Amino acid sequence: MTLADALTRLDYRPAGFLAGHVWLAGAGPGDPGCLTLDVLSALTQADCVVYDALVSDRILAAAGHAELHFAGKRGGKPSTEQEDITRRLIDFARAGRRVLRLKGGDPYVFGRGGEEALALVRAGIPFRVLPGLTSAFAGLAATRIPTTMRGINKAIILATGHAAGTDEDLDWAALAKTGQPIVIYMGLKNLPLIAAALQSGGLPADTPAAVVQQATTPDERVLTATLATLAEEAEKAGIGAPALIVVGHIVSMRAALAGLP
Repeated sequence: MTLADALTRLDYRPAGFLAGHVWLAGAGPGDPGCLTLDVLSALTQADCVVYDALVSDRILAAAGHAELHFAGKRGGKPSTEQEDITRRLIDFARAGRRVLRLKGGDPYVFGRGGEEALALVRAGIPFRVLPGLTSAFAGLAATRIPTTMRGINKAIILATGHAAGTDEDLDWAALAKTGQPIVIYMGLKNLPLIAAALQSGGLPADTPAAVVQQATTPDERVLTATLATLAEEAEKAGIGAPALIVVGHIVSMRAALAGLP
C-alpha cells in the first residue's frame, strides 16, 4: 500500500482555510515527518506563510503558491520584534489573505502563540490553532531518551532558560527539589548558571544530563554528560543553538536503548 492509498483510507477531511483568517500552526522540531496532516493541509491552502527561524526549507517547500515571510527570532541575533509580527498577521488578514503563522515545535509551548492569539482576538481576527509536536517530546524520542519511564519519573518539567540570572529567572532550586526530569528550552547560553542553580537546589552533581542540538534534523547532535560537566563538555564540543537541555535519570536510558556502551 502506498502513502497515498493510506491517506485515502484514512478518510481525512481537512478544514477549509477561509480568507481573512489566521492559523497559528506548529511545524514540529524540524523533520517533515513530524508535521501533522492539518499543518500540511494548511501549507497547501495558505496565501502567505509567516514563519520563524526554526522552520526548515524542507517544510516550507510544501507551501506551494504561498508568499513566504520570514519573522525569525533568535537569541543574540537580529530578530523581528513581536509587535511587528503581530501587526503583520493582522494586516494580512484584514487584506483578505489566508495567513499561516508557522512556528517550530508547538505554538503554545514557548512559542508565544498565546500572545498572538490574544492579539488576534482583540483585533477581531478569526483564528485557529494547529498543534505541533514540541521538541521536548519529539526530540527526546528521536534521541532515544524516554520522556517518562516507569521507576524513574512520575512527571516531566518543561522550562525556559533564557531568563536565567535575571529578575525574571525561575526558582531552579524549587525545580531541583521535585526530583523530576527537567527539559530546558532556550537555555544553552545560560547553561553554566542553570547547572549551578540546580546543584545548589539539591540535584547531585552526577545527575545524568544531555544537550540535543537541532533535534530530528540532519544536523542533530547529542551530547551526554553529568549536570556538573555538561556546560563545559557542550562548549568543548561546539554545541550551538537551537538546543534542548535534559536533566534527569531519563537520560541514562539512552545508552541502554541505543545499544551504546
